[in-house]
Amino acid sequence: MMRIRLIIFSGYYVPHIGGLETHVDEFVKYLSNDKNYDIYIFAPNIPKYKEFEIRHDNVKVYRYPAFEIISNYPVPNIFNIKFWKMFFNLYKIDFDIVMTRTRFFSNTFLGFLFAKFRWNRKNLIHVEHGSAFIKVENEFTNKLAYFYDKIIGNIIFKKSDCVIAISKAVKNFIVENFIEDNNIPIVYRGLEIEHIESIKENNNIKEKFKNKLRLCFVGRLYKWKGVENIIKAYRELPKNIKEKTVLIIVGYGEDLERLKKLSGDYLDNGIYFTGKKDFKDAIGIVKASDIYIHSSYKGGGLSSSLLQAMCCGKAIVASPYEGGDEVIIDGNTGILLKDNSPEQIKNGIIKLIKNKELIEIYGKNAKKFIKDNFNWQSSVEEYKKIFEKLLKSKI
Repeated sequence: MMRIRLIIFSGYYVPHIGGLETHVDEFVKYLSNDKNYDIYIFAPNIPKYKEFEIRHDNVKVYRYPAFEIISNYPVPNIFNIKFWKMFFNLYKIDFDIVMTRTRFFSNTFLGFLFAKFRWNRKNLIHVEHGSAFIKVENEFTNKLAYFYDKIIGNIIFKKSDCVIAISKAVKNFIVENFIEDNNIPIVYRGLEIEHIESIKENNNIKEKFKNKLRLCFVGRLYKWKGVENIIKAYRELPKNIKEKTVLIIVGYGEDLERLKKLSGDYLDNGIYFTGKKDFKDAIGIVKASDIYIHSSYKGGGLSSSLLQAMCCGKAIVASPYEGGDEVIIDGNTGILLKDNSPEQIKNGIIKLIKNKELIEIYGKNAKKFIKDNFNWQSSVEEYKKIFEKLLKSKI
């Protein structure tokens, strides 16, 4: 088999924390087991880390100077000569495939330009992670993002040689808003199940709230995650239930202070914000909890935190968005809500608490579902078939 050189332009990359970052990192880790692939990653250096490193023995990572003009939107520092040197050095490598991930990052547009605007155009594969137009607290940001989507996002979808969706919700979003192509492949991510299983539960959380039923959310604290609806639902729980529970919110983001304000005297109200946690600590807290709440609005493709909570064997109360309706089978792997309203979330929590035997049953079923359906080896094989088909079509 011929050697294939693949470069990925990722919006963020580890050590930045998030679902996209772990998705890309785990994908290249398993793809790198095939020594016929030479893998490169070009990503913004946020937070500041090594400018160059080799990960997983065969993945070359280049992190260029960048900054955020608005929260969660990195752009190259075009005033830094180092960025231009790093970027133009990529032209010395004869890549077979350029891969971009998530349409709204500037690095995706940079990857598009790198693939298409050159004398020897490269095969461009775009992997989309979003299932709705951007929705954050700032309305101006939302409008700017929508305008960007309709121009740049539209070009990326229509001019890519192949578009891959990471979930059914993502595919539906693409088909309804950008390209009418029902043949867009859906490739679900895998999970590092053994690694998640090896992490121990957080004994400090368990001891701190040992007489409480522990509700948990993990993720970036942005508007479209719907965390304010969890807080509103929790505050509306009947007194006799609320007194026996605690709500643990793990994460950080632009909504943190607003959510704390919404929670009032949150420590007295049974709400506990942990702040920013790395992957291992976040999983440890999930394992020390009893019920995981997935509260997203439409937006993301498939929540990594939701899948990880299922892998931990937790009972789930989930909105149908950000992949909820693709992995939560109501009455089997959890409770699937009609929407992410506070009333729906409250009713889901009450149902589990009043039928505590379901917490263990749903948790076991959720864990089995993940083991059966989210395997990185299978996922990577699907990607490789797409790569090979694309390259053969261009011969």
